[in-house]
Amino acid sequence: MKCRLLLLLLLLFSLTIPLSHAAPTEIKKNLPVVSQEVRVPILLYHRFGPTVADGMTITTPVFESHLKYLKDNGYKVIPLRQLVDWYQKKGPAPAAKSVVIVEDDAHKSVYTDMMPLAKKYNVPVTVFIYPSAISNAKYAMTWDQIRELKKGGLFDFQSHTYWHPNFKRDMKKMNPQEYEKSVVTQLTKSKAKIEKELGGKVDMLAWPFGIFDDHLLKKAAEAGYVATFTIVAHHATQADSVNRLPRYLLINSDQGKTFTQIVAGTAPKRNIVY
Repeated sequence: MKCRLLLLLLLLFSLTIPLSHAAPTEIKKNLPVVSQEVRVPILLYHRFGPTVADGMTITTPVFESHLKYLKDNGYKVIPLRQLVDWYQKKGPAPAAKSVVIVEDDAHKSVYTDMMPLAKKYNVPVTVFIYPSAISNAKYAMTWDQIRELKKGGLFDFQSHTYWHPNFKRDMKKMNPQEYEKSVVTQLTKSKAKIEKELGGKVDMLAWPFGIFDDHLLKKAAEAGYVATFTIVAHHATQADSVNRLPRYLLINSDQGKTFTQIVAGTAPKRNIVY
């Protein structure tokens, strides 16, 4: 009788053991999964050449030094689309030490200088273009050159509006109706032209001169853009919104230690005049 009573008491005691006393494997199953922090620098280039022709030109050897540094130090250049997919919950988080490379304006040096190095180091690039210049302006690429780059698989082409307006200036000189019409034209005509010439999906937009506001963000969303990009200089993180992602606007002096700091996210803040 005493043995039965003892067994009954042991059984009742085992049923009242708190979760904290459960087996270690059971505790592990109930622990939340901690996601790795995402910190991705988006590096923005404009023009390349043998010498610094203007404030937006980076010499080709300096650009190659950037690519070499990334390769030698374990960084992985990923497509911009991969980062945007993560923000939209359509793909996994980028791995640690991921970097994105983009270019604004589709300058002809993208074809002559950037493309050979992108191939050499096998890095994807997203180019934001304003179609009015393509096959028209002497400084810009042609549609045939752009098609060739896209066919190679490393280059993607997205919108930089239709003719690169200064929206802040336009808002001051136009009446509200004219300004609204201009904004819609810049956003929709660019998207339609690029899709017609190249096929594929155009749903990302880089703001000319980095100028945007809540109204422009709203119009961009209405035009079908799922992501837009600024020139606010910091890493893209979980704290950023996909409709206003930051980019580092690079200049030729961003080499050596300075470039290292930019990629690491430790560079001093600075103001760059576009």
